[in-house]
Amino acid sequence: MTFDLVIRHATVMPGDGPGFPADVAVAGPRIAAVGPSLPVDEARRVISGDGLLLCPGFIDMHAHSALSPFEDPLQLPKLAQGFTTEVIHPDGLSPAPVTRARAGERQAYLQALEGPGPRPWPWTTFAEHLQALDGARPATTLVPSAGHNAVRDFVLGAARRAPVPEELTTMRQQIRLMLEAGGRTLSFGLIYLPGVYAGTDELVAMAEEAARFGAPLVPHIRSESDHVLEALAEMIEVARRSGAPLHVSHLKVIGNAHLVEPMLELLDRARADGVDLTFDQYPYGAGSTTLAALLPPWALEGGPVATLERLGARATRARIMQDVEAAAPGWENFYRACGPDGVFIADAAPPRGGDVGKSLAQVGVERGSDPLQAFLEMLWDTRLQATMIVHYTTEDMVRAVFRHPAALVGSDGIFGAQPHPRLYATAARVLGRYALRERLISVEEAVSRLTARAADRLDLRDRGRIQPGLRADLVLLDPAEYVDVATYENPKQYPPGVRTVVVGGQVAWEGGRAVGARAGRVIRTPRGQ
Repeated sequence: MTFDLVIRHATVMPGDGPGFPADVAVAGPRIAAVGPSLPVDEARRVISGDGLLLCPGFIDMHAHSALSPFEDPLQLPKLAQGFTTEVIHPDGLSPAPVTRARAGERQAYLQALEGPGPRPWPWTTFAEHLQALDGARPATTLVPSAGHNAVRDFVLGAARRAPVPEELTTMRQQIRLMLEAGGRTLSFGLIYLPGVYAGTDELVAMAEEAARFGAPLVPHIRSESDHVLEALAEMIEVARRSGAPLHVSHLKVIGNAHLVEPMLELLDRARADGVDLTFDQYPYGAGSTTLAALLPPWALEGGPVATLERLGARATRARIMQDVEAAAPGWENFYRACGPDGVFIADAAPPRGGDVGKSLAQVGVERGSDPLQAFLEMLWDTRLQATMIVHYTTEDMVRAVFRHPAALVGSDGIFGAQPHPRLYATAARVLGRYALRERLISVEEAVSRLTARAADRLDLRDRGRIQPGLRADLVLLDPAEYVDVATYENPKQYPPGVRTVVVGGQVAWEGGRAVGARAGRVIRTPRGQ
């Protein structure tokens, strides 16, 4: 056989076992052979792996990349750290299905997290969205999720009410269509509009559709702070009642360090009782989302236009400030949990770009106003187009969750002017820092979380392991160099030590730069196919 590529004398980390010395040969998009001293006289290219680790391409279980490939199909922050597959549409936030009447509103709502995408959106159905995204020829493979929030908006608009039986039937039909079009999970965003208005019975009805496909439920639970135990228990109950697997997004506790152990114990009890339960984590003590997430839910009701009308009214602004300061119950109050010193601006539309990188406390001082008032002014000035980084816990608490055997890896990376460093460094922090350097877990375990176990959770049978016949998604890295170097102050730094990234048999990253190959694709087949 003529090989297109042979990587020689590497330490092969297969994804589901310990490393071993071997050569790996690639023919077309597939791994052709794995073994010692493979013949290279017929190889079109040979790369030395001496002293290097060769891993399967990494899988990002939580990626806000459903619209970014329209602007940057190379997905450089992901590719440069070794991610070759990304799970998109997390938090219920898929851009479809969408009605023509609601498309502008949904585009405005998603822009801060996902980017705008093409203007206007050329799709209404989920299948049309996936086809358009595939046409952008992304460098990484994108794995769709059926987003509950999109379906709720498609059927109910921005209404804050439960669906009537006919509407619930339509919602179930839409979830089914999304899973048939290629959705590998069913995602919920229970702090985002309009998913925040959904009751438990509605979630169970949607989850029953996922259960028919064996698709995991992937929720951003209702609370990750004071009420994290109740919020996690709700989704465990949804999984039990529906029969669907459960994979919790970015498991953590905001503040409330005393709740970390009870949360993990709740998770362990559910697993012992037979719930098929895993979670992902980004290895940082700070998160990132829209700045508007600091608002109480009633202020967001009706979508961006209605929210801006409230921000423009003095009496309504005063009510918002009162609810935030009084810690009104029933919503995730990030401002109270983290304080203005713990909230930093990650991105802001004109005319507030000069505030990127500053804390709300600093913005307030510079503008001579209360930080909470300064926050509302920024939302008004940017028309809600601003994102934040919120520092919510200690490194010790991050590591306590990280050590759990049910953990997988999701970057939750959001593109922006000064993004969270997780966008550029999640994989390198997990494998390079926590495993190779600090030995919090073994290198074998870190690679497995990033590859084989993630592929199995998504029913991606063609990747996640280095085996003949599987897709040639590969990462060749120097274990002495590979580590996260991105920081909150300087986040746009690629991790050193990534020698070569191969996607679908084509070299996509080499010598510290992208080399142009765009062999990724959008998964458009149901689970089991």
